[in-house]
Amino acid sequence: MRVGTFVLAAQFPGQGPGEALHRAIRSAEVAEESGLDSVWLAEHHFVPYGVCPSAVTLAALLLGRTRRIRVGTAVSVLPTQHPVALGEQAALLHLTSGGRFTLGVGRGGPWIDLEVFGGGLEAYEHGFPESLGLLLDWLREARVAGRGERYGFREVAVVPRADELLDEESGESPGGLEVIVACTSPKSVKLAAENGLPMLLGMHCGDEEKAEMVALWRSCALAAGRSPESVREAGHVSAGVAQIADRADDARETLVKAMPGWLRQGLDAHVTVDGRHRVMRDPVGYTELLCGLHPVGPPRLAADRLAATAERTGITRFALLVEGSGDLVATEENVARLGTEVLPLLE
Repeated sequence: MRVGTFVLAAQFPGQGPGEALHRAIRSAEVAEESGLDSVWLAEHHFVPYGVCPSAVTLAALLLGRTRRIRVGTAVSVLPTQHPVALGEQAALLHLTSGGRFTLGVGRGGPWIDLEVFGGGLEAYEHGFPESLGLLLDWLREARVAGRGERYGFREVAVVPRADELLDEESGESPGGLEVIVACTSPKSVKLAAENGLPMLLGMHCGDEEKAEMVALWRSCALAAGRSPESVREAGHVSAGVAQIADRADDARETLVKAMPGWLRQGLDAHVTVDGRHRVMRDPVGYTELLCGLHPVGPPRLAADRLAATAERTGITRFALLVEGSGDLVATEENVARLGTEVLPLLE
């Protein structure tokens, strides 16, 4: 079982972005100190839901401040950036961190980000497969040309190459940079499977829905010619929420008091690029849903919920939101308890 944290750098009511980012950084440092496996960083623009606008930039900072823990993006949004530029940054982090970086990518949403960064609605609605393909070419090949509808350029050398990482002891390459794809629909599941890429599944999904998506991914991957071994060993990641307390009611109360204000302020700030109608989740109801789905409660309950998800879905990697209290000290304590009290119960 590989348990990590999911860091949104959430700005709660009454807080500034500096406070949210400081809490995000501290939660990652405590995650390493507490023996957790990984830190996953979200990326958002123009909304207090999350105030990290560049997951790869924050990943670089955290990789420099840590020595063991893996750091990944959850996710870098492809329609708002050039896949070659992202590939170059990812290769740089992979090589300079000794292979501790994971690049998570996703389609994002129909937000005004598409207008600001020039991608446009077309990039969101139709351009993701081309962008993903170009990114994967960049991470796997020595020379790459852009031959798609959106990206066209003459062949250039890939420098630095992600597969040039060498193990200091053996002198051999341990393999390329890991890439995962955020999946929210059968279409994105099929795209990830055809490319042999593991999925990141959202915290709004229950075990049954995640199990169905894993089953679909397996069938599509096998149909695309992926080996049964690679399909069995796919390292899918389940996102969730974790709040550890001695009593289940205390953990739940902490989140129900703090999260709705953040969700209401953060989600309501999203602006669609084309004015399309959107329905915002009820913040209290959504918080209660998350408390029911994920490890919220005493260490034993938390461990049992993670184990149950793993058994039902086959997923053994977790990215858990730990900043739901909105408080720095409480977040640090939550991360420490996750690592020192829950993790041993899963071994």
